[in-house]
Amino acid sequence: MEEGERANLNPNTFTVDDALLTLGFGKYQYFVLGYAALAWVSEAMEMMLLSFIGPVVQRLWHLSAKEQSLITSVVFIGMLVGAYSWGVIADKYGRRKGFLMTALVTTLAGFASAFSPNYVSLLVFRCVVGIGLGGGPVLCSWLLEFIPPPNRGTWMVVFQAFWTVGTVFEASIAWIVMPSLGWRWLLAFSSIPSFGLLVFYLFTPESPRYLCMNGREKEAMVILERISKVNGTKVPLGTLVSDDHLAGLDVDATPRTKSKQGPFSTILKLLSRELIRPTLLLWVVFFGNSFTYYGLVLLTTELNTGRNRCTAGHKAETKKVEDVDYKDVFITTFAEFPGLIIVAVTVDRVGRRLSMAVLFFICCILVFPLLFQQSDRVTTGLLFGSRVCITATFTTLFIYAPEIYPTAVRSTGFGSASSMGRIGGMICPYVAVALVQGCHQTAAIGMFEAIIFLSGVSVLLIPIETKGRELSDNVKLKNPPPV
Repeated sequence: MEEGERANLNPNTFTVDDALLTLGFGKYQYFVLGYAALAWVSEAMEMMLLSFIGPVVQRLWHLSAKEQSLITSVVFIGMLVGAYSWGVIADKYGRRKGFLMTALVTTLAGFASAFSPNYVSLLVFRCVVGIGLGGGPVLCSWLLEFIPPPNRGTWMVVFQAFWTVGTVFEASIAWIVMPSLGWRWLLAFSSIPSFGLLVFYLFTPESPRYLCMNGREKEAMVILERISKVNGTKVPLGTLVSDDHLAGLDVDATPRTKSKQGPFSTILKLLSRELIRPTLLLWVVFFGNSFTYYGLVLLTTELNTGRNRCTAGHKAETKKVEDVDYKDVFITTFAEFPGLIIVAVTVDRVGRRLSMAVLFFICCILVFPLLFQQSDRVTTGLLFGSRVCITATFTTLFIYAPEIYPTAVRSTGFGSASSMGRIGGMICPYVAVALVQGCHQTAAIGMFEAIIFLSGVSVLLIPIETKGRELSDNVKLKNPPPV
């Protein structure tokens, strides 16, 4: 059987993927994509603003480097909790309930953080925002389950492009708002997209794949018929079944009921013989990818500051910390667009694993010169190139990770891997901010080098390539032919 070929040979039955292939990518999927894109823009803005408010709040409240780093770290602590928790909720109670809760938490805490009276309250609100932002993998899984297999790579790249839109938009708003209105207004404006998620929530559908997997085929058929009506196509003839049924895992005539699996049973599935190796390696890659991506964002505002502090004394430090270099941040943020172009060209041609590995190693080479002090232009250029590579790996990883896991544990598997990424994001401020401000640039960049290289090796060791494959409903994943 060729790679990506459907396994359903029974003309009287069809799976969700069979239906999506027939229904095609049309107007209905554009709405689903639009809603998920709004969530992605919202998350990108909430994360990007950390590189702007940190230096300003440090000056206003006379914070130490470690206290400034903690403003970023608490967001990732919250995301660490949220990524796993929302994944379990989405796998047990449905995708829609999962991302409704994440939108509520993010919106309320994000807006409230603009009114933080002191440092401690700001930490608390931003940690709660992080819990809400941890639900990002739920939206990715939800969107993925509406896209026909042949279009999945392309449209997930389009979806990831909205992260870049969010980062550029946030940099633009910060450049305008921060000098005139201040950091509180930036926090308030950045929470607006999250309000949009609540407004449009009533129009969002549940994933038909999730419904079918949990014995709710009639509800899944209603959604598939709605897609056919909007797209102007027809649902295949026959009976809708899950991949489990085709695999012989559900061959009796007894109607299936909603899954009763608990959070511990889903974790045990992730650590089963079939999934333990890709799961553990994926955790390493997510850790390294998040550590590097968010570290590069923070280094953009810290490297020149750290050099001036370490070479020109306290007077230069005070001036530089007060003024964020918006131009450099804006330039390096635009590096994400060529990164997306690279993904669009390679993800369905070269494959997920190989393209990520090559980009990690190129990033490693570009970061190396930063072990030593460089001019402002060289530093910006190297950070720009590194940001291109790490954006491409970040995007490909968010396409690849949910494709590895079966429907029953997709959100949990993706969420647990994302949690490992949050640990990387939680640690990186102490390297990119505290070490650089402490005049230890070489040590900081050395840590980035080691983690980037380890991530590239780990990608190559993952035994599954998902290029051209359909999503699976069962745990036993078979490897396709080698890339």
